[in-house]
Amino acid sequence: MIYKTELVLTSSYEELERVENLLNDLQQTLGFDDDFYARLMLTVSEAATNAVVHGNDLDIDKKAIIIAEVTDSLLTIITTDEGEGFDPEDVPSPLEEENILIPSGRGVFLMKEYADEVEYQDEGRKLVLKFNLP
Repeated sequence: MIYKTELVLTSSYEELERVENLLNDLQQTLGFDDDFYARLMLTVSEAATNAVVHGNDLDIDKKAIIIAEVTDSLLTIITTDEGEGFDPEDVPSPLEEENILIPSGRGVFLMKEYADEVEYQDEGRKLVLKFNLP
């Protein structure tokens, strides 16, 4: 393990703003470019929002935890929540014609597009995103 950090969020919209600080610290420590930062910002913000809003249902008594680990040239972001869980396969594709105008359901799709690897564990309460460092 080269680097590891953890961010614990209470489940409120205001807490989600702290994700940017985590990513800024990662960029400063690892030295990746702004394009990679933008990929991370989109993906990790979506993961954190899903955990806080959908997983924990904005219940301030529940926590969302984001762990960032770097091993060799791989950045792993693990997001966990204390919600009921979900099956990502049940989320309709935003690319299907009947879902084009529906505002929800895009996050799961976007994370698959921008992360190099996406894995859901613990009945959807744990999300593991992997990124090959540039």
